[in-house]
Amino acid sequence: MKAIILHKGGKIREPRAKETIGFDKCVRKCLSEEPVKCLSDDQAITIQVVNSLRDAAQHYILEISEQQLYLYAQSGLTLFSVLMTDVFGKDLVESLPARVLPASTSPPQSLEALIETEFSEVKRLVKPGSRKRLQARAKVRSLAIIESSLGGVRSQPSEGELGKVLNQVASGARWQDLFPGIARLRLGADDGGISITLRLSRSEGEPVRLVPEGTPGATIVAVKKVEALSFYSLGQHDLARKVGLTPPKARAIIRHLLLQDSEEYYKEFKIGSQVFKRYSPKAVDAIRLALPSTDMDSVWRLHGHPRGRA
Repeated sequence: MKAIILHKGGKIREPRAKETIGFDKCVRKCLSEEPVKCLSDDQAITIQVVNSLRDAAQHYILEISEQQLYLYAQSGLTLFSVLMTDVFGKDLVESLPARVLPASTSPPQSLEALIETEFSEVKRLVKPGSRKRLQARAKVRSLAIIESSLGGVRSQPSEGELGKVLNQVASGARWQDLFPGIARLRLGADDGGISITLRLSRSEGEPVRLVPEGTPGATIVAVKKVEALSFYSLGQHDLARKVGLTPPKARAIIRHLLLQDSEEYYKEFKIGSQVFKRYSPKAVDAIRLALPSTDMDSVWRLHGHPRGRA
């Protein structure tokens, strides 16, 4: 990722910093910072999963099956090959030793069957009298790491969190309820290897709603609270600068695209007697996407006359 950032004209060292940027900053840059952006959300998750599993193997006790190891390693290798081709125009095969011959005596099954097998083993280990809870904890850690990465959180599960999961397993909970993010993963394969495709859609899967803690029959998945002003982080002048327009023209295209009609792009905040009009980074993406096919002269004629601040 650092090579890609440098290749695209970015910087890998903060002003006056002695060391180059770390893993998380590299991912954020490659995911959302122009002009070095090169990762999709799914690809960023793949990188985070591989790195989180490496961290766990380095600092904790982690038991991961050969099938899981192959799956995540191959997914990372597939992504690495894609980036080599898309960014540098090179085929990864040309850089690998000629005599490499990966072999597996236990080839991967379908993803659902793989997780079902892993979970069944965890259930066996936590049965009363088995005295193998430490082994179960090591095995369930990998699943917990994948789940947290899918939720946008790259952190190692605490011992308390793992203990809670194991208690739920012992009580008969389904793995689909404990790891809903993993339940939505799909495994895609082609001649170049195996890769993971994520489908995170509001229209797919079981509906999710917020309920009070302790509600009978409710499965707690995760609630990620985001400071609203951090999400709607842009004023009109900030937005204009990012899309390369003057503030008046930015206001005109905001009206043309009806961005203020959607909370995905716009929100007003009232603090005391003042009202602050703020835009999310998604508004920047919407304008950039629309500009190449938009006649700004027509937009200016229709929406350029002053009608208050956007």
